[in-house]
Amino acid sequence: MRISRILLTMIVLASCLLTACRTTMAVRKGDKMFSHGEYHAAAAQYGKAYRRLSSDEKDLRAHVAFYRGESFRLLNIPVKAENEYRKAIRYAFPSDSSYLRMAQTLQKNGKYTEAANYYHSYLNKYPEDVLALNGLYACNQIAKWADLPPLYAIKKATDLNTRKGNFSPLLMPADYTTLLFTSSAKAKKDKKPSKITGLPDNDFWMTSRDINGKWEKPAYLDAPINSEFDEGAGCFTSDGKTLYFTRAITKSDSIESASKVEIFKSVRSGTTWSEPEKVQIHRDSTVLFAHPAVSPDGLYLYYVSDLKGGYGGKDIWRSEMSDNVMGPPENLGPLINTPGDEVFPMFRNDSCLYFSSDGHPGFGGLDLFVAVYSGDSLLSVDNLRQPINSNADDFGLTFFGKEDRGYFSTNRKEARGWDQLWSFETAKSRIIVQGTVYDRYGDAIPSANIRIVNDKGTNTKLRTERDGTYTFDLEKGAEYVMLGTARSYLNYSNRFYSLNRDKDTTYQVDFTLTPLYRPVRIDNIFFEFDKATLLPTSMPALTELHKLLLDNPHIVVEISAHTDRIGSDDYNIRLSGLRAQAVVDYLVSQGVDTERLVAKGYGKSQPVKVDEKMTDTYRFLKEGTYLDEGYINTLTPEQQDIADQINRRSEFKVLKTTYKLF
Repeated sequence: MRISRILLTMIVLASCLLTACRTTMAVRKGDKMFSHGEYHAAAAQYGKAYRRLSSDEKDLRAHVAFYRGESFRLLNIPVKAENEYRKAIRYAFPSDSSYLRMAQTLQKNGKYTEAANYYHSYLNKYPEDVLALNGLYACNQIAKWADLPPLYAIKKATDLNTRKGNFSPLLMPADYTTLLFTSSAKAKKDKKPSKITGLPDNDFWMTSRDINGKWEKPAYLDAPINSEFDEGAGCFTSDGKTLYFTRAITKSDSIESASKVEIFKSVRSGTTWSEPEKVQIHRDSTVLFAHPAVSPDGLYLYYVSDLKGGYGGKDIWRSEMSDNVMGPPENLGPLINTPGDEVFPMFRNDSCLYFSSDGHPGFGGLDLFVAVYSGDSLLSVDNLRQPINSNADDFGLTFFGKEDRGYFSTNRKEARGWDQLWSFETAKSRIIVQGTVYDRYGDAIPSANIRIVNDKGTNTKLRTERDGTYTFDLEKGAEYVMLGTARSYLNYSNRFYSLNRDKDTTYQVDFTLTPLYRPVRIDNIFFEFDKATLLPTSMPALTELHKLLLDNPHIVVEISAHTDRIGSDDYNIRLSGLRAQAVVDYLVSQGVDTERLVAKGYGKSQPVKVDEKMTDTYRFLKEGTYLDEGYINTLTPEQQDIADQINRRSEFKVLKTTYKLF
């Protein structure tokens, strides 16, 4: 029996050792994949390893979680990266870089307040870290930046995007009617998805405008530009005849071979492209060279590299070009480059260099910036602000020549982190009118109609949403008349003038429609005590009533007056009749036909029936109750005064809707 127990113990120990060995091997395999930049494969491998780890193996859990977070960060999946960094911090990952990465990822997820806290924690130990300082500054400035007027208006380019990732659009000079962009839409024959991204390798796709100015369906660009390898961001020379582009040469089915990212060029003759030639910039084959941009004068090739002597991450460099011979690399310096990544340079003219950076203060991820030069002097580096920038990655800009419009790429609002193409153009100040159509009881009216007319020729009709709201773009400096209508309601008009402003302006115009064939209380009609003389304080209400009759010229209405319970029936009938007639006389004096008005005094014969709106104001009242004398006598003296006041009222009711209609 004892021998059996010993054997069982040995078997269990051997099993545990074997499991631990397998787990350690799984972690090492993930580390190897990560070191070769195969982030998609590494994330999957780390996930398998983490599930095998026990809660006691905190050091390994912290390691796996951190590098899985790094993999997701580099794959542009910040939501998953955030979850992994939280685990790494919970299990006390030994490097403080976990706090910096957590802060950057939270910033990319739009959680600016929490991101600022992590930046503070990191800066407590590294108070001069540029990335953390810039990140903290940005988190504290987000609210102010959001209030600045936008430089551009943007829209997703649904006519260009394929089903996979699409980025780095490139308009071809000189007519800019041809567009190249990079996409992972086509899986190459007998080739597995990239272990780096989990997607097929990228290739160039091309489209041109048809005779109507519409982009044709994008088509795969055949060899020799596209190859078995990964093609990326490119640029044209100013004449559109030479294409410089990025190519990553790698074996996607092996973790033994890291990518060699290099720049190639091809020359166009008619519609034919020459076999791409490698651009030799540096002898070290392990150095990355990507994202080429030729200066407008054709003298320099700008590019992205991780050459030694930079400022950290990837920097923008340049080399002088002379007869296809590249001069020594020259770093653009610390005003452009940061310890983060500066990528995707692009020239619009000789004074504006556009690029993306996650090291300069921004909204999160890569933001688009413009560096403005005067000769060789750098004047400023400016963030292009929202909406062209977001808390996601925004990069790869191209313009329609000198026009202030074009395309860029971003992975905002993309659950899988895939990049998509968006268009942009100079932002114009937007003037809108918005509002809600209500009934007299404060409830929204769905599917109401609004007719909109201005003095510049606009004459249109729109329908409200289900919640009764509407929005409409206005012309500057125009006088507008708007008429709200709905079935079983009276019309109501509004008039206003849209100012000629250079900033966004919103006018709030609501409509309150009156129901047909139902008595409607006219609030704020006041008379002298015990008389039928209208007080001046009644004028706003009388003016509103007059406007309602003008907006609805075919209705005949009854103007009624009601008294409280005090006094005899005859007295109250006589007083209320005189008061109703006083309102009618005023309306007639304002030009309303006498035939459209009927005066009626009801005295105290029609006490008010309590509705829901009254119970919201007067909690002691019960919905559905009539405020007759018997009920009022059950109330306290203060409550009786309120009930009497409610009963003392003027109302109108539509009798006909066909006055002079036929």
